[in-house]
Amino acid sequence: MRLVHAADLHLDSPLRGLSRLGDDALAHQLREATRRALENLTELTVTCGADALLLAGDIYDGNWPDYATGRFFGDQLSRLHDENIPVFLVRGNHDAQSTITRSLRLPPNVTLFDTDKAGTAVVDDLGLAVHGQSYATPDVGTNLARAYPDAVAGLTNVGLLHTAVQGAEGHAPYAPCTVDDLTRTGYDYFALGHVHTHRTFGDGRRVAAYSGNLQGRHPREGGPKGALVVDLEPGEAPRIRLEPCDVARWATLRLDVAACRTFDDVLSCADQALRAARAETGERPLVARVTVVGASPAAPALTDTERLHAELAALAAGIDAVALEKIEVRATSPRPPTTVDPELAAGIRAAVEGFAGDTERLARLAEPLEREVGRDLRRAGLLDLGDHAVLAELARRAGADLFTRLAGDGCEEQ
Repeated sequence: MRLVHAADLHLDSPLRGLSRLGDDALAHQLREATRRALENLTELTVTCGADALLLAGDIYDGNWPDYATGRFFGDQLSRLHDENIPVFLVRGNHDAQSTITRSLRLPPNVTLFDTDKAGTAVVDDLGLAVHGQSYATPDVGTNLARAYPDAVAGLTNVGLLHTAVQGAEGHAPYAPCTVDDLTRTGYDYFALGHVHTHRTFGDGRRVAAYSGNLQGRHPREGGPKGALVVDLEPGEAPRIRLEPCDVARWATLRLDVAACRTFDDVLSCADQALRAARAETGERPLVARVTVVGASPAAPALTDTERLHAELAALAAGIDAVALEKIEVRATSPRPPTTVDPELAAGIRAAVEGFAGDTERLARLAEPLEREVGRDLRRAGLLDLGDHAVLAELARRAGADLFTRLAGDGCEEQ
């Protein structure tokens, strides 16, 4: 039996900060990316000869009111109906918020599991039993897995659940459960949703897996994204492979410039890193966040952020289908300044720390900028001027840049 497992489609999820990519065509492609990824999932399900499609929640992205989103989803499932491929679906926390979810009529090939308790759907022709339960509310805090029924004897058994397994660090603890809660059911495979990276659990014979989300939406969702093709044979462990469905890929590049002596060396290093990352995406465009790190003689030159951003943007423009989402500089000088009076250096440090710790003063200084462009900066995902921790970090970074500039002038702090 062959199944396709996907989750966390987040259809029409509003992506922020696309205007700063400097590439209108790519920005448009990213706005459409979740829909194109769903089309790729539908095509994959048909062409790989899947017996069924499993969708483990978060089809939508919260209370998204556009019914065109729901119609698009329904159209894709209707294509699978035409191919006689059944679809099994549970609602996740985002779906429970959705107006669309409550009113959308789904094609007859779709089994949507109820919210009151775990249910079982049997497909006799396939010898398949699918068990699942949907969310009734966005913040389910109970362990739903413990109430899932035992496996049905003589059938291939699959579970479907939107959950945080053993805490799922970095994710809200919705429907929390343990690996033991999943494997004690005796199911051959447990299809999970909620975590946006591919992970597997189990004892080898009985396996649970997160497929990850279908399309990355920001740099923290980098790397290949898609669905799992799951092959099940009686008495054998599931064979699982990730099939990419994403149409654009995000990457966070950590650019170590310790070996770079000049600004041009840094540009050469960046060019190599961007080209290598682009080669890994195949035909997909690459959106990169670049973080420059390392103790380098070139660090003082990198404090000219306007020049650095312009040069790196030009590099990206010279590589097919590459755009820069953000550039961060964390590089430092390999040698401290030599001629700065020790008392002055200590005074600078004390001033920086005092300034960073005076959140009220920082907020007052940032207030005019917050009124003028604060909302736009937050919408673009660039900066939250209302966050005291962010302002403190900016103050400390300014102090670090000052010492880096001093090092570039041949000075040394003693």
